[in-house]
Amino acid sequence: MEREAALDRVEAIIDAVDEGPMPVPVREVWVYGDVALGLDPIERLDVYVTKDLLMRSDDPDAAEEFERSHGVKGVGKSVSAEWARESPELLRANDNGYAAPEKCLAAQLLPDDEPIHLEVCNAPFDRNVRQRLQSALDRGAYEQVLDPRGVQLYGEGQRATETMTKLRNGELPFPTLSDALEMLGVDEDEATDIAEAMASYRERQEGATVRGDVV
Repeated sequence: MEREAALDRVEAIIDAVDEGPMPVPVREVWVYGDVALGLDPIERLDVYVTKDLLMRSDDPDAAEEFERSHGVKGVGKSVSAEWARESPELLRANDNGYAAPEKCLAAQLLPDDEPIHLEVCNAPFDRNVRQRLQSALDRGAYEQVLDPRGVQLYGEGQRATETMTKLRNGELPFPTLSDALEMLGVDEDEATDIAEAMASYRERQEGATVRGDVV
C-alpha cells in the first residue's frame, strides 16, 4: 500500500470505531510495524485493537433468533445483538459455529482486497507484545511475535490527533525490529532469527487477515 492510502484507511477504521455500533466495544486502536516506521510504500498495514469482552447478554432473545436465522450461535453474548441486527451481513462465526468477535470486527473494518492485518485482543498492545513474545520463545514459533514498535491513535473514546499528525509526517523514531526485541530482553542472535522469521511469514500473507487473542 502507498503510505498515504494506508493512513487514510487507519483514519477510516478509527471513524468506524468512534461512530459505532461495533460487534464488541473497542477501547484502543494502534498501528505497528511498517506504517509506524514511516516506510512508503508498505508491504502490509498492521492494526491492533483492544476490545472489551461482553460479560452478559445485551438481548436474551438474540441468541436463539440468530442461530435460527443465520446458523450462528452466541449473538448477544460474544457479539452485540444491536450490532448484529444492524449489520447481519457482517456476522461471522468460528469453526464451532459461535459468533467470532475478531472476524466480525475484520468484516466491518477491513476491505477484503487490501493488504491489512488486524490483531484483536482484550489486553492492551504493550502487555500483549510481551505475552506473545514469551509464548513464541517458549514454543519456538518466532513468526507469531508481535512487532513491538507500535503507535496508539485512539483510546477510551479519544483520538490522538497530534500523534496521527506526527505519524503522517514520519516524525516518530523507532529502532530496527531486532534492536526493539533486544530492548525486551531477547539476545542478539535470537532477535535476528525472530526478525527474519517474521519477515518471511509476512511475505506469505495476502489480502486482509485477522487474528484474535484472549489474554
